[in-house]
Amino acid sequence: MNKKAIKSLSLIELEELSLSLGQPRFRGKQLYQWLFAKGVSSFDEMSNLPIAFRGALAEAYEVKTLDISHMQTSSIDGTIKCLFRLNSGRAIETVLIPGFDDEGDASRLTVCVSSQVGCAMGCSFCATGQMGFLQNLHAGEIFDQVLEMNRLAQTNYGRKITNIVFMGMGEPLQNYDQVLRSIRLLTSPDGMGLASRRITLSTVGLAARIKKLADDGAKFNLAISLHAPTAAKRSEIMPVNRSLKTDLSALKEAVQYFYQSTKSRITYEYCIFDHFNDGEEDALALAKIVRWAPSKVNLIMFNPVKGVQFEASREQRLNAFIRILVAQKVTVTVRRSKGQDIDAACGQLAIGEQEKAETV
Repeated sequence: MNKKAIKSLSLIELEELSLSLGQPRFRGKQLYQWLFAKGVSSFDEMSNLPIAFRGALAEAYEVKTLDISHMQTSSIDGTIKCLFRLNSGRAIETVLIPGFDDEGDASRLTVCVSSQVGCAMGCSFCATGQMGFLQNLHAGEIFDQVLEMNRLAQTNYGRKITNIVFMGMGEPLQNYDQVLRSIRLLTSPDGMGLASRRITLSTVGLAARIKKLADDGAKFNLAISLHAPTAAKRSEIMPVNRSLKTDLSALKEAVQYFYQSTKSRITYEYCIFDHFNDGEEDALALAKIVRWAPSKVNLIMFNPVKGVQFEASREQRLNAFIRILVAQKVTVTVRRSKGQDIDAACGQLAIGEQEKAETV
């Protein structure tokens, strides 16, 4: 019999499950705390639950949702990339990115999580986009990525993770309910207890879902994967821009609605490609977008992807681009490529696994 993943259940569902097995409702809250606050990996560890209850749960449910299939550690910057095997047999990637202070201590430890297996958005420069969409993750599978990387952080760097970014495989807003449920698990005092402002969700710009985030009172940070400052260039590399519901005009309206509702500053992610989106006109067009609402720009140095012709912007062009943005009073940061001696671009490990499976 295939067992169900108990971490896919909400608190209310765990309470109802407890009642159905002849236990009082509060057992569901205890179960929830064992799963999401204490992060146990078996029912046997849940010492304050009756043995018979634990046995009944173990017959129908399993606690673990992920197994580490492969792990790479960068000898250059300490980035750790894990390939996790899901119960479905498919694979996802999660990355732990350390940020070091002047004394060499890992003062910032960011987990980059996946929300889907593959992605339906089809961005031409993205390794994950080459896979197509295969599966949504449930909230427990998203939560467990953070849990496992937190253990690695404590083992390798002696401290817990500090930040979470939904910038791994998949488009988070296409898995809206489960992503928001996972964020509640991560921020709940009965879960991991992280501050909402330590979490950033990145989207290609699904306008209606961005508005829904505002209506639902999102407290976390919003990042927009922009990557091109004009409709023509964005449509060339991002199919999402070819629809009137998700083009730059719709995105502008959604971003302004989000800011008016939340007063939270937007981040625009901009992967900068040599002689494609790194010219003077591009910088000036980007500055206009930044004025839609209080925002900042995160320039991302492109990690090479097999089969993709783009190259990272050259240092001279990058510096000229930054100077124009600064002159336009744009707040700009540069995210240098991490883990360049491992499969750094998101999706590359998973694609390798998929190709192996297809040849067997």
